[in-house]
Amino acid sequence: MLFGCLEVMLEVFIPMLMSVIVDGGLYREEDFMLRELFSQTLIDDRNRFVITVGLIMIIVAIVSMTCGLIAARTSAVASQGFAKNLRSSLLEKIQSFSFANTDKFSTSSLITRATTDVNTMRMTMQMVLRILMRSPIMIIMSSVMAFAVAPHLASIFLLCIPVLAVILAVLMKIGQPRFKKMLRKMDGMNKAVQENLVSSRVVKAYVRGDYESEKFRNTAEELRNAQLASSMLFNLTGPIQMLIMWGCSVAILFVGGKEIIFENTGLLTGELVSLVSYTTQAVSSLTMLSWLIMSMSRAQASLVRINEVLDEEVDIVDGTSGEKVMDGSVDFDDVCFSYTKDENNLELCHIDLHIKSGETMGIIGGTGEGKSTLVNLIPRFNDALSGTVKVGGRDVKEYTLENLRDGVSMVLQNGSLFSGTIAENLRWGDPNATMEQMKEACYIACADEFIDSFKDGYETMLEQDGMNLSGGQRQRLRIARAIVKHPKILILDDSTSACDMTTDEHIRRALHNFMPGTTKIIIAQRIASIMTCDRIAVLDEGKLSDVGTHSELMERSAIYRDVYESQMREEDEQNAES
Repeated sequence: MLFGCLEVMLEVFIPMLMSVIVDGGLYREEDFMLRELFSQTLIDDRNRFVITVGLIMIIVAIVSMTCGLIAARTSAVASQGFAKNLRSSLLEKIQSFSFANTDKFSTSSLITRATTDVNTMRMTMQMVLRILMRSPIMIIMSSVMAFAVAPHLASIFLLCIPVLAVILAVLMKIGQPRFKKMLRKMDGMNKAVQENLVSSRVVKAYVRGDYESEKFRNTAEELRNAQLASSMLFNLTGPIQMLIMWGCSVAILFVGGKEIIFENTGLLTGELVSLVSYTTQAVSSLTMLSWLIMSMSRAQASLVRINEVLDEEVDIVDGTSGEKVMDGSVDFDDVCFSYTKDENNLELCHIDLHIKSGETMGIIGGTGEGKSTLVNLIPRFNDALSGTVKVGGRDVKEYTLENLRDGVSMVLQNGSLFSGTIAENLRWGDPNATMEQMKEACYIACADEFIDSFKDGYETMLEQDGMNLSGGQRQRLRIARAIVKHPKILILDDSTSACDMTTDEHIRRALHNFMPGTTKIIIAQRIASIMTCDRIAVLDEGKLSDVGTHSELMERSAIYRDVYESQMREEDEQNAES
């Protein structure tokens, strides 16, 4: 901003120097009266005068340009740094969200806010740094110089100020809703792109490429129309500015030229030239100021959207205790939970369940009975509506989230792998894991057999979400990643559903042999996957129906027995057919 002010001050001197050249060197009246006596001497003096003042003009212009370049450079650095910090703050805030917070924003909307909206704020900030000080100073100094030259002519360009103000107010009133609509349409387009990229295999499998392409074309057309409607306002500013600027220039030239030619009011040619330059500078600065205000109006819509994320109140925060998870015991004491926080619409209803450290607990139940919801309370992906969840004998709300989740490894039902090598993915569990530790984890998860078959082994590159692996391979790799962490509690949420029975049995046996002190909670649809667990919890409509060993549940739990008999019957039928 300092260099921008210096640039303006030097720019204002240039019309004055040009006036001096015109009136003092090119059209000096004494030259005409004394030409007969001292023609050659006067010409030489005039040439030296023009060259001297011209060199001063060049120096001033070069220094002004240098200040302008420094101002542009520093404003670019500042605005880019601001955008980087803002994006970092957004990502940090998003990472602190609970599942409930994340559900309020779509992924596509968050992407738009972190890219398009931040970029809009960056460009606006750069304009603010370049224009907010520069334009007012230019307007003031140009006006002062113009009034010093010819007050009655300088008052002509003052008429453009109320005209520009009225036009600007109208454009801002029309533009704000259009900018908001454009950003909503951009969210929609990003959502369509994201869905098509993530679900490209599904689109191809159902031969819906033409349908999705047509739907995307409609979305893109809506965005185009919204962008045209908003950009039209900016496009109008240029012609309006040119009309006002050249209108003022023509009026000043007409009135000033008439005075010089016919009225002999004392106005000099150079003064008229400098007056036109000052008028152009002032009107151009007014226009730039109006552009800035229009950009700020557009940025306001982006600012509101960014602040919606930054101001979102995170409902799951760190506890006050700095203790780490010391053992893997888990206790659910009269726990109720509702995604809507409505006591009359509970997903989990008065759960009392106590799991000993090192115990293997199986959880079974029908679809939507609350199995995943129950285990999500352990690492505090959600918080209980009432009751208490304890880990290691301490309320989970007392732990910091980092310490709590360091003690819990969870293989989610729909977990992800990341682009990078297999080793890099495994080290998400432990950044300092050695190759021996990773190989041991992969042996337990039965992932070593396919990793060793790859040419590059653990340095094999994975595509996003491991799409160059099969479903069973991805599951086993996610299990190995969780094992590398050496947690106190290991939660497997239906994480072997894509594995065959032999692989499933190998993983369960290896977990028992190699991780005896780790509490293992296994959610499964297949009873065969949990039959050998120390105990099994049966969930029914969000309630804990029964807890016991396989043999105990076969005796007293009708729900468990029905599921077992149904699955065994299906298996017998499949064997008979084969």
